[in-house]
Amino acid sequence: QLQLVESGGGLVQPGGSLRLSCAASGSSLDYYTIGWFRQAPGKEREGVSCLSNSGGSTNYADSVKGRFTISRDNAKNTVYLQMNSLKPEDTAVYYCAARLGCKSPLIIGSWGQGTQVTVSS
Repeated sequence: QLQLVESGGGLVQPGGSLRLSCAASGSSLDYYTIGWFRQAPGKEREGVSCLSNSGGSTNYADSVKGRFTISRDNAKNTVYLQMNSLKPEDTAVYYCAARLGCKSPLIIGSWGQGTQVTVSS
């Protein structure tokens, strides 16, 4: 059974960078489309980025295009989210999840604990 654990969050200044990790166990990530999501206080959870199971297709929310990069390391069974030029509005709990597809709102399994990203001066 696929299990995902997020890590790498922390406190950074505006303009700084952070790399989040989504480590998988129980199955190979290569079989799944993986998405990163975030939820800010008082806000609904929103999709941030998505990576197809083939690794050949990515997409990003307009708010993070040009700043965030999603990637996959099959040898480590891990998906990453490199976040550059961070803004205070990026502050949120970040989650990763297997998706039915990048255009589907549904995920496989359940949400984990996520990792907190705080961008503040």
